[in-house]
Amino acid sequence: MRLYETSRREVVPFTPGPIVTMYTCGITPYDATHFGHATVYLTYDVLQRRLRDLGHETRCVRNITDVDDDLLRKARELGVHYLDLAAAETARFDDDMTALGMLESWSEPRATSAISDIRGFIGMLLDTGNAYQSGGGVYFEAASSDRFGRLSHFDRDEMLRLSASRGGNPDDPNKRDALDFVLWQPSAPDEPAWDSLWGPGRPGWHIECSALAMRELDTTIDLHGGGADLVFPHHECEAAQSEAATGRPFVRHWMHQAMVRMDGEKMSKSLGNLVFVSDLRKTHDTRAIRLAAIVHHYRDEWEWNDELMPTADARLERWLDAGAGDGALAAVRAALDDDLDTPSAVAAIDAAAARAEGVSVAAHLLGVDLRD
Repeated sequence: MRLYETSRREVVPFTPGPIVTMYTCGITPYDATHFGHATVYLTYDVLQRRLRDLGHETRCVRNITDVDDDLLRKARELGVHYLDLAAAETARFDDDMTALGMLESWSEPRATSAISDIRGFIGMLLDTGNAYQSGGGVYFEAASSDRFGRLSHFDRDEMLRLSASRGGNPDDPNKRDALDFVLWQPSAPDEPAWDSLWGPGRPGWHIECSALAMRELDTTIDLHGGGADLVFPHHECEAAQSEAATGRPFVRHWMHQAMVRMDGEKMSKSLGNLVFVSDLRKTHDTRAIRLAAIVHHYRDEWEWNDELMPTADARLERWLDAGAGDGALAAVRAALDDDLDTPSAVAAIDAAAARAEGVSVAAHLLGVDLRD
């Protein structure tokens, strides 16, 4: 198998051991699952299916960010407890993932379950000299890491621009440098707070995933991913703080899903240009929803349009009509081993179905169960 590796900017062999450890950044549960979310998790689902087909055991951890600025803001607007909102939206998300035929996560830990791990992690970074206290919080000093920037390859101006637009708060006066990032922050009066050596507060975003990935898997994991919008600052910061704390590589292979766009912008909660999986489920077979996503290559950005679902519905009917059999299986395996080329895999199944060959086995490798 060969996969594109984000930090190296090329397709390289992916050769893990018998057990493949994977971490994909999960949801901040303050709203329903949109189609952009679904494409991310479908990509890692298909990857796991092929790895299992090759004989590997996969252990994929998908976290839940249940303490975060966006979640707390939404809970405040609704007048509900933030954990009640998180529980309700997580249940909705899990229901959507089950309906789409996702493999069950090996673990789905919550950020609030790792407060003690996070405090210990921050203590290590203070001990190594990579972090400092300021303004009642703790910050990671980006300049102290010789690997900061190796994942994204962005220059400083681009980092500052993305930091400002993605919650990095480069204008925070408590920072020594605008690219430093928060590890622990004082809580507002109506926000949750935990005791720490640096005063009561709550963790920053990036430290949560580092702590959870290492607690659930290992110091070094085989593959880490999420949407392409997480490359910077989230994954860049994760890598820097993790390797500063342990002195060991954090991730062997970084893999990212390109954005789904709608109305010319990436599909996102903040913009409101969303297509919700729960709405699609009311009028379409969930297998067709899956097909609507995997017909696109995971590294290609694409635009949502109204023809997408009718086309997927028709494709599913053709595959169902073709019946049981292992037509196109070899071609699908080869396509998936070539940087998870799901469009070519789908095309191979289309061709086999047109020849009246049964395609159930190949479709199942893509997570499409043709049994009625």
